[in-house]
Amino acid sequence: MIPVELRPYRSYWLLWYARLLGVAAQQMMMVALGWQLYALSASAWDLGLLGLLQFGPAVVLVLPAGQVVDRVYRARLLSLCLGALAVVAALLSLAAHNGLLSRELILSLALILGAIKAFQMPAQQATVPLLVPTAVLPRALAFSSMGMQAAVIGGPALGGLMLVLGPTTLFGTCTAAFAAAALLCLRIEHARPAPAPRPDWHTLWAGVRYVREQPVLLGAMALDLCAVLLGGATALLPIFAKDVLHVGPQGLGLLRGAPAVGALAMSIWLSRNPIQRRAGPKLLLAVAAYGLATLVFGLSSWFWLSLLALAGTGAADMVSVVVRNTLVQLETPDDKRGRVSAVNGLFINASGQLGEFESGATAALMGPVASVALGGVGAMLLAALWGRWFPALAQRDALVPP
Repeated sequence: MIPVELRPYRSYWLLWYARLLGVAAQQMMMVALGWQLYALSASAWDLGLLGLLQFGPAVVLVLPAGQVVDRVYRARLLSLCLGALAVVAALLSLAAHNGLLSRELILSLALILGAIKAFQMPAQQATVPLLVPTAVLPRALAFSSMGMQAAVIGGPALGGLMLVLGPTTLFGTCTAAFAAAALLCLRIEHARPAPAPRPDWHTLWAGVRYVREQPVLLGAMALDLCAVLLGGATALLPIFAKDVLHVGPQGLGLLRGAPAVGALAMSIWLSRNPIQRRAGPKLLLAVAAYGLATLVFGLSSWFWLSLLALAGTGAADMVSVVVRNTLVQLETPDDKRGRVSAVNGLFINASGQLGEFESGATAALMGPVASVALGGVGAMLLAALWGRWFPALAQRDALVPP
């Protein structure tokens, strides 16, 4: 199952296992925070606010985070971020144990989580190309995504089950997983960054300028942002689990993990059959399929059909993730990779956290079903329009240049 080309690269595997632990713990923590917040306030608006408060720091810190990633030893920075997540999880565990887990505390810690992720995501993305040769990078990214999606499957499912034992146990488990991931990252070895010029306003904006000047990169990032912003339903899953499908916290864990089941299946396929031709058209088709699956989920009142539709969104999104991340890593010079990855991370955070706020706000106005269904239609329309707006992306053939 493990590609032969990746077996010799020890540091790649240390990062792979660290991401597996870290992503699983993050998924468990977000399932618990969403469920606890909805239990405290019964408010779709608060579920959206949970995402918005994580997105705010990502916007404020995107430029300095990219600058830091390009100037420091990336694996050590990633270890520091995972250690900070362990501290947050420990605070949540103590608060739950002492009966202090409140709406205000959850929303306040969401700001801290957003600040940590502003550094964690670009450091994580920019480290992988330093650990494997360029020729096997698409396969390495696909296999990394496979491990991440396995964690996204197991994390929410385990989180839903552990909520039965109580939030203290769940957050304590997250603390241990984050700490173990941080220790693994301390053992990663890669080339040190080249000496960088003194940071100034020009270097700070270098990543933004580079993306703006590359229509393929800009189109891929913006398409993912807009599609997930419109079609994302993650923030509303507690409402669907409790009020639409009536499946409780255990069902919520399965719903949270369903997209990752589809993504895992697709990432396994892509790790063995990497995209080599017609990368642009396949990306647009994947986004259209994502919108259609989202529409089916929004209209479904059957639990198993809802799980299948969510798995479809995950499979389609995985194609977009692999194409976008491969383009970002292969078409960016290493001395700018941290800053470009930070911009890419901002797009991802915007599609995720800002999308959660948009979902919560529209659900508060028109109900969860209409909010998700209209978002799915919007994602399909975007896929149709993007070929006209970004012809260089729509016509992209080879993913990896010869």
